[in-house]
Amino acid sequence: MIPVAVLAGGIGTRMRPWTENLPKSLLEVAGEPFLAHQLRALASQGIEEVILCIGHMSAKIENFSGDGSEFGLQVRYSREGSRLFGTGGALRKALPLLGEEFFVLYGDSWLEIDYSKVFKAFKLSGLPALMTVFHNQGRWDTSNVEIDRGQIKLYSKKNRNRRMTHIDYGLGILTKHVLELYPLQQAFDLAEIYEKLSLPNQLACFEATKRFYEIGSPSGLEELNQKFGDKL
Repeated sequence: MIPVAVLAGGIGTRMRPWTENLPKSLLEVAGEPFLAHQLRALASQGIEEVILCIGHMSAKIENFSGDGSEFGLQVRYSREGSRLFGTGGALRKALPLLGEEFFVLYGDSWLEIDYSKVFKAFKLSGLPALMTVFHNQGRWDTSNVEIDRGQIKLYSKKNRNRRMTHIDYGLGILTKHVLELYPLQQAFDLAEIYEKLSLPNQLACFEATKRFYEIGSPSGLEELNQKFGDKL
């Protein structure tokens, strides 16, 4: 299976005061840091290599996950340092570690999806990138993807329209040459990449069937703790 780049470098503004002394990915869920759950879940999917894109309080993340062997993975790190480059810039910086194609996962997302099926859909599409989507209808966040006959017609966080019934699920696949078009050391958002790819129909689509969870908001963290608690 291809590597997974996990975007875990943000400062977690919405999660203050908890994130004043702790990176968001280490917030506790069901008694242990969220990152532990995320790494174990990736290993269970057959993922072997994870690249953590880190910035804010990066040393704490490295000290926790180490080389990844505790979780059945090889974990490597792409460090932004004191200057953060956004989700897109972080991926561009990590490119030498990522190979020709790779999954992209948000560091605050909990997803129940089959990675092998996502990868198969990507390869069958012949396109340079893929976005997983969910038929959201504005239920858990504002819908931002327009779908037409199973194809992404437009993804945009800024230019929304009434035909947008789906939302970015939080897992994508990118190819190396897509990111090579962007300069190093420049701050930009992953959303910019996805939107540019969607306009000429270069963004493949995989529709998830189970809703997403996140720890990027206090309500999301509480909801995921409740979900995990129900399983115990």
